[in-house]
Amino acid sequence: MIKWLLLFVGASLFYLWLKGKKQAELRATENLKTGAQKKAETLKPQAMVQCQCCKVHLPQADAIALEDRFYCSGDHLNALDSEGWLGYAAWRASPNHDLRPEACVPDLAVIHHISLPPGEFKNRSSTQFIVDFFQNRLNFSLHPYFAEIANQKVSSHFLISRAGEVFQFVSTKSKAWHAGVSSFLGRERCNDFSIGIELEGDGETAFEEVQYSALSRLVADLQLTFPDLQFAGHSDIAPERKTDPGVQFDWKKMQLKAGISDEKFPYGLHSR
Repeated sequence: MIKWLLLFVGASLFYLWLKGKKQAELRATENLKTGAQKKAETLKPQAMVQCQCCKVHLPQADAIALEDRFYCSGDHLNALDSEGWLGYAAWRASPNHDLRPEACVPDLAVIHHISLPPGEFKNRSSTQFIVDFFQNRLNFSLHPYFAEIANQKVSSHFLISRAGEVFQFVSTKSKAWHAGVSSFLGRERCNDFSIGIELEGDGETAFEEVQYSALSRLVADLQLTFPDLQFAGHSDIAPERKTDPGVQFDWKKMQLKAGISDEKFPYGLHSR
């Protein structure tokens, strides 16, 4: 009886030892597979992209992506690149531009307002109409007012929507067609030396706080490249033809938000 008991215990111990050995071998095999898989993933080539601003190459996973562009840092996202395009803006290239005079560096920012159709932004989002207009893609059959502007070819450098979105249509290195016949402190043809900034609005409605915030950010970023910028309204440089940005535009608020000195506003800070 004792003999059979010892045989049973021995067989049980052998079974447990054999089972443990097989489990250990299975775990070792799984660990080898996991290690090989991780190694393969590590060795897998990473997609590389190029920073739009400084042109450095970096893994796409480490880049800041915007539309179809990539940036290596927040500073470069917020800067003008070597071609005069602002990183965080939505780029919507317009054909309505030409070359600045040779060696001309912009030293004036002109503030405008625009609404298509006039005042329609109070009822629904209509920013796309402005974008289409500046890109010569506006469907003039969609509204009677559009027929009145069907032959116009214009664009600003930047547009700030009612929601605070920033669009760019023309490189700051090029001359956008925004000011028309104009004069700034005795200097004619303001398009040659200015940057045009449109605010979506109608001149009768207060501009949105997010528009002032976006404008102050835009102005600060532009001044990093163009430190001599002065600021004026379209009505200041074309007083016989234009009234924008109008009495609803708060010049003092713009100045305070952007931290701009008084001397940068040769026409003053009063609403007009």
